[in-house]
Amino acid sequence: MNQSLPLPAEQPFFSTRTKIAYVGSEFSRSLWDDLKLSYHVDLLESIGSLEAQLGETSFLNLPDVLLFEVGNDEACFSCIERIRMQPSLEGLIIILLSRQERQDWRVRAVSLKVHDLYVYPFDTTDLIDRIRFLIKIRVVRPLQVNRPIGKQRQALEYKMPISKRIFDIVVSAVALFLLSPFFLVIALIIALESRGPVIYRSKRVGTGYKVFDFYKFRSMNSSADQQLDQLASQNQYAGGHNKKAVFTKISDDPRVTRVGQFIRNTSIDELPQLFNILIGDMSFVGNRPLPVYEAELLTSNEWSMRFMGPAGLTGLWQISKRGKKDMSETERKELDNFYAKQHSFFLDLKIMIKTIPALIQTEKV
Repeated sequence: MNQSLPLPAEQPFFSTRTKIAYVGSEFSRSLWDDLKLSYHVDLLESIGSLEAQLGETSFLNLPDVLLFEVGNDEACFSCIERIRMQPSLEGLIIILLSRQERQDWRVRAVSLKVHDLYVYPFDTTDLIDRIRFLIKIRVVRPLQVNRPIGKQRQALEYKMPISKRIFDIVVSAVALFLLSPFFLVIALIIALESRGPVIYRSKRVGTGYKVFDFYKFRSMNSSADQQLDQLASQNQYAGGHNKKAVFTKISDDPRVTRVGQFIRNTSIDELPQLFNILIGDMSFVGNRPLPVYEAELLTSNEWSMRFMGPAGLTGLWQISKRGKKDMSETERKELDNFYAKQHSFFLDLKIMIKTIPALIQTEKV
């Protein structure tokens, strides 16, 4: 039995709202209230129902996203194989939901170019954010220049070299162990100066528009996020013509505490990101992961290339212009795009060597 969430009465039969086909029943009810706010959702209780719908639906009304619950019979993978063989469904975004964390399922998902696999319990907000980004970049995601037709066509996708990942795991694990007493001291100082959590956690967008929890030592007051709109005029990247800036760096930011200013200027506030590196959210060298509100403004072909490279703790921006007020928005974008296209072992090595003197900044931005 299929259940369809009806469109609002004032909308025409063909709607531009994102269409989601949901196959399964285990998680659907817990996700329903959040999904229905933004999307048209069809609940399909079986693979047979999905394949019947795909076979009967016109091209203009095909779903944009397929949310697929993974069962023990693993039948979803065979269905996805058949979907991937149909040219008309090439752009279908597929996200899997499961109660089990199984490496063999993740391997099969990657081989079938599934966009993501969420294991319960998962944050519904993360899932909604992921869907929104995948929809945005589906059309504008940069492909190889003069991309060939047919089987040779390939999207630009970053794959972490094994040597880079091993380096990240070993160095971050050792650093976290050695720095743990220092972490406790910094945490105590922050807690004594101002109220609020010691670790600041925010949603950031990294490689391939992947949204993850990003960690820093808190350097601002606890209401900093709510004050951001009031400080827009002090954004060092803000230009004229009422153009909205992509990046946000506030000059002489009043939200920063005294201890916060010190740990920002010395880059101590970034140290908790060693945990992000350890678990694979980012690497030591790459393009800085962006807050969601910044990343949303970088989905054009011209600038979205920066998301096709690794996300990192340090990068070209940090060693060249970090903390300098003459850093333009365009210049930062170009640095990010250059790294995404040209990253290599030797470039990473050069960046890491130059990062040490760049850790100390004098400007209050």
